[in-house]
Amino acid sequence: MQKRLLIVSNRLPLTIEKKENVYQSRQSSGGLISAVDAYLGGDGKEVFSERIWTGVPGVGSEIWDTTDLGQTGYQYLPVFPSEEEYEQYYNGFSNSLLWPLFHYFPSFAEYEPAFFDAYITVNKAFCRTLSAVIKPGDVVWIHDYHLLPLAGMLREKFPDLTIGLFLHIPFPSYELFRVIPKRWQKALLEGMLGADLIGFHTAEYVAHFLKTVDMSLKTTHDNQYIQWGNRQVQVDAFPVSIDFNLFNGAFDHPGVDSLRQKYQQLKGKKKMIFSVDRLDYTKGIYNRLIAFERFLQRYPEYKGNIVFVLVMVPSRDTITKYSEKKKMIDEFIGNLNSTIGNISWQPVIYQYDHLDFNELNALYTTCDLALITPLRDGMNLVAKEFVASRKDEKGVLVLSEMAGAAAELKEALLINPNDADELAETIAAGLGMSEEEQRSRMRSMRQLVQQYDVNAWAIDFFGELDQIKALQLKFEVKFLDSFSKAALIEDYKSSKNRLFLLDYDGTLVNFSKDPSKASPNKELIQLLESLCSVPGNDVYVISGRDSVTLDKWLGHLPIGLIAEHGAKNRLAGGKWSNEALAESTNWKEKIERIMQHYVFRSPDSFIEKKDFSLAWHYRNADPFLASRRAKDLHEELVEYTVQMPLDVLNGHKVIEVRNKGINKGLSAARILDGKNYDFVLCIGDDQTDEDMFKILAKNPSAYTVKVGHQASFAAYNLYTPFLVFSLLDSIACCQPMERV
Repeated sequence: MQKRLLIVSNRLPLTIEKKENVYQSRQSSGGLISAVDAYLGGDGKEVFSERIWTGVPGVGSEIWDTTDLGQTGYQYLPVFPSEEEYEQYYNGFSNSLLWPLFHYFPSFAEYEPAFFDAYITVNKAFCRTLSAVIKPGDVVWIHDYHLLPLAGMLREKFPDLTIGLFLHIPFPSYELFRVIPKRWQKALLEGMLGADLIGFHTAEYVAHFLKTVDMSLKTTHDNQYIQWGNRQVQVDAFPVSIDFNLFNGAFDHPGVDSLRQKYQQLKGKKKMIFSVDRLDYTKGIYNRLIAFERFLQRYPEYKGNIVFVLVMVPSRDTITKYSEKKKMIDEFIGNLNSTIGNISWQPVIYQYDHLDFNELNALYTTCDLALITPLRDGMNLVAKEFVASRKDEKGVLVLSEMAGAAAELKEALLINPNDADELAETIAAGLGMSEEEQRSRMRSMRQLVQQYDVNAWAIDFFGELDQIKALQLKFEVKFLDSFSKAALIEDYKSSKNRLFLLDYDGTLVNFSKDPSKASPNKELIQLLESLCSVPGNDVYVISGRDSVTLDKWLGHLPIGLIAEHGAKNRLAGGKWSNEALAESTNWKEKIERIMQHYVFRSPDSFIEKKDFSLAWHYRNADPFLASRRAKDLHEELVEYTVQMPLDVLNGHKVIEVRNKGINKGLSAARILDGKNYDFVLCIGDDQTDEDMFKILAKNPSAYTVKVGHQASFAAYNLYTPFLVFSLLDSIACCQPMERV
């Protein structure tokens, strides 16, 4: 079934101009519109019946209403913020805070509260405009850093809406993101997590985002899926690409061929270097010019025998940082041409203007070397365009390792754009490269760009968006909804012998940074007392906690207690007995030494010592560092204990070593063997509780509930301990039917 696609970007892909007293529109150029056009003209044609593009048109509503939009493949949904709001949202918060900070220029960032307020206001305007037209089944595709809060705003209004978000710039490390005021951080991150799928260019940006939400919002994730509210949000890398066939086919286009011949005549026997960039301090144009000057000084044989064609496309030159950078570049080029050049030769041919498609491709296919050296770039499609245009398999690509494209185009000559000496030497190496090596490198890069072109990029993104929606639906089916809850309570009321198997941490109480402070509150004690007071109810708290702690907190209640995952147990009103033998703990000293090494290497982690197990907790440690340490520790312990009667458990922010053959499932089985129960409710949150769920999987009288979002052997999911309390409270308020 075809769906409607609502594409959302800061600006509509239109330029509106007045010609002969009539306002007319033409499609703007740019990577996003080219990418979307290519996909919707190919595979996307069969997926989406309507394409609605939402954005700011760049003119007021009066002019918009009289503009001839012509025939396009899109319906347009304009957003009309006030001029002042848009200025503070766009040139203010978006481009004077997010842009420099996300591109690793923190000293350029401006922290103006009015800018943030305008940013939220304009995002709300987008939300209102979209809300007026959204229908069930629509897919919303939000683009870029201007609209980070929008997905969250839409999610509040349309909980079931399918939303994809793609960030076209880098996502910075947590150390940079954290300098944003906390209230603003929260708005940005929670807004992004309103999407079902968040796409970035590279795995590095994904890792930065995951650590940031981990540290700022304390979320849980498994390096791909983030648990947020009652939903799973997928985060993945989708390196945006280009229309390979468009640039490859342009090589033989008459207009391109004619211009190429013209440029080749102007070039003559000289070597040509070509660069094209928007005016931006992130593009490294000034550094590039310094390196080119150094190249000419070190390799004087190229003086008079090379030309550097530098095209800079106007962009945001009303912002002070941009106009200052342009002035520096203009002055440097003027000085270079006047001091190194002469009347018959200028080393740099400089143009501050746009290039049309034919001119761009003619220069791509005339030059000997493309110099693409941004200081930081989310992807950089110019590099991919150059590769796709070289149907002759000639030319050398010198590419900054700080560009996202460097993760894919590994056959380019990769350089650090801050190292002028390295760049000068690499230019010389590229100009001296043999045709055979040029073809080998270019052929490899062209194959990659052709295989993962813009169409493949969009198919990949929407394929993953469909998958995460299906996964969310799967978890919704398992969610203990009102109907399932009603059935559970009816079964409880009609049963005679009832068993409750309840985990403690993460199930009855929330996790605490200090496990010793996770004692039960008065309400939980009263709830457990209420459950055990009903004739026929047997209540067990079955935990990884040690027996001393459980006795201290819950020992006064008429309930069964099982400690250390089943190593020790106590019947209601009875004494503790051991399932494990004391002499079987000789291993603890060596295991503790291994764990202690990881405590030293992971600040704020600690070891919990129990009678029959040892646990290394890393809940309070740096999430990124500790997750790596946990993986290493788990592998080391598994290898060390392979010939020992021990189990190594990889639990929720904890790694535990215990005697083999001791687990919650066996303890549950012993309880079930001792009495016939016609109602069983088992609730737990950890991997250690899966042993119980497995034992009860074939028991028709059992309800098993996993706390959290993870896949489980349990029949149902509840997302938080609060919902567990609510369920048990509802049960406690019921009176089982009296049987005659």
